[in-house]
Amino acid sequence: MKCNIFLAILFLVTITFAVCSAVSIGANNGQIWQLVWFDEFNGKIVDTDKWGFDIDCWGGGNQEQQCYTNREMNVRVKDGKLEIIARREKYTGQALPRRLWKTPIDARKYLTRSYTSARLFTKGKGDWRYGRIEVRAKLPAGQGIWPAIWMLPSDDYYGMWAASGEIDIMEAVNLGTVCSTCEGGYENHILGTLHYGGKWPDNVYTSKKTSLKTPWNAYHIYAIEWSAGEIKWFVDDEIYATQNDQGWYSSGMKTQGHPFAPFDQRFHLILNVAVGGGLAEGRNIGGISEKGFPKTMYIDWVRVYKCKADPDNGLACRRG
Repeated sequence: MKCNIFLAILFLVTITFAVCSAVSIGANNGQIWQLVWFDEFNGKIVDTDKWGFDIDCWGGGNQEQQCYTNREMNVRVKDGKLEIIARREKYTGQALPRRLWKTPIDARKYLTRSYTSARLFTKGKGDWRYGRIEVRAKLPAGQGIWPAIWMLPSDDYYGMWAASGEIDIMEAVNLGTVCSTCEGGYENHILGTLHYGGKWPDNVYTSKKTSLKTPWNAYHIYAIEWSAGEIKWFVDDEIYATQNDQGWYSSGMKTQGHPFAPFDQRFHLILNVAVGGGLAEGRNIGGISEKGFPKTMYIDWVRVYKCKADPDNGLACRRG
């Protein structure tokens, strides 16, 4: 009996330490931020209570060249990290994501692509309005490789993309490739972007880029702090961009009485590595290099915080 009591106490101490560690590490100031959702990837498999998978060969609407799967060879948890692995291989899968199926025929459409990868999302498992969202990750390199940490609206309250918005916490394309305008001569930029306006093709975007000051192929913390009417972007807790409601807008439906539309509704998180697509293939040396596969994005942890003093609007935690 004494042994059982000791083990129970040890178990509780271990769990408490893990949770406290998650709370104390990450946010720039633990006194003002409260951890509300996290994944430290300490298990052996992806936690499907927190993550879902896109499974399709659609190309994301960007002419990307991968099929997304939920196979372990494309997405796995290993050594305390989430690994999203893009591979060069022929693969045949669903032509469209399930959310775009309109008739039974759509479910029977297939495409074959030359690459595979994975795209994870928290929709229905983690949906937030305002707060600090941060991800510690190490990014893959190569011409045509497009890792992203981003958010989409969970409810499309103002209409279809991009009337309800899109928040790109971090995008990188072609890291490590030759770049005559980049520090050191090699691509080391990341992008922070908002998409908004009307339903495609009447959408617009505004974007800011920054170069990674320490080696781009090391771990960095990519984050936003999102409050009513303002979003700030950070790398390793250094701010590099701010956008606010004076610049963004939605021409979608139901916007009357919503001055901060479309970025005043619930959004969910997405992690993916795309291969190809217009943004990646149109920059640097162009196209997709077949060298160096597989390409892996490593995610150490994901943490979402609410402003303790003002969880509904986040204004009390706004910097500057």
